Amino acid sequence: MVRLGLALIRLLHLLPLAALARMGAALGTLLYALARARRNVVLINLRLCFPERSDEERQRLARAHFRAFGRSLLEHGILWWGSKADVQALVRVEGLEHWRGVTGRPVILLAPHFIGLDMGGIRLAAEFRLNSVYSRQKSAAADEIFIHGRTRFGQTTLFARQDGIRPMIKSLKSGEPFYYLPDMDLGARDSVFAPFFGVEAATITGLSRIAALAGAAIVPCVTRQLPGSAGYVVTFYPAWHAFPSGDVAADARRMNAFIEERVREMPEQYYWLHKRFKTRPEGQPNPYA
Repeated sequence: MVRLGLALIRLLHLLPLAALARMGAALGTLLYALARARRNVVLINLRLCFPERSDEERQRLARAHFRAFGRSLLEHGILWWGSKADVQALVRVEGLEHWRGVTGRPVILLAPHFIGLDMGGIRLAAEFRLNSVYSRQKSAAADEIFIHGRTRFGQTTLFARQDGIRPMIKSLKSGEPFYYLPDMDLGARDSVFAPFFGVEAATITGLSRIAALAGAAIVPCVTRQLPGSAGYVVTFYPAWHAFPSGDVAADARRMNAFIEERVREMPEQYYWLHKRFKTRPEGQPNPYA
């Protein structure tokens, strides 16, 4: 089934972007109707993060999220099989001076889990040496295509998250920038609880630990899906000062606060399909149970 879906995505990437965007949005609408379990995850996340909104407002936001996700899913075909020129046309880059302005230090690009995450990462890898981390997939076919897509331009080394941080630190110390994705719930190990939309979220401390060990600067890097068939834009933000602070809990709070600000700018595009709050402080129930 996975291979069949990948074959369809590969075939559809030949369509004009406007047609692909419409089909992707329609796919997202279908997924909202059929993927009950994931729809419930999204609605639970939205209830926790936006308690001030009505049920109807959160349902509209969930539908918008599925449409955006469906569109990004089909547009991955361009990332995985399109030409370098196709990828560059799909995603434009803004604020590159913030990255280029960091001299004499390794750079970690903080890339939160918005639906355009791969768009930004593969677009940058088409032009720059840029390493990253990934989680091994249950499906061998999915694992194969994710690795292919993120390394196809020959300038990227992927490190498995399960292998720890040592390979990342070594690559940073050698001067190679790192595209780092630190905002998912990976369990209590190496995590602290830090507020995200006012909810205590298990937040990995890797960003501050790796930055400290490698002497790296943090340059946030966020990818936004644009309306219609306008593609995506990956935006760099100014490098963080006084990070890491020496207090991993404070660093986690700072990271979550930054991501929360970006989510409020485009709430339909954060990766709400993930069970962000499954790991709870002692005594608190799992909201997805």
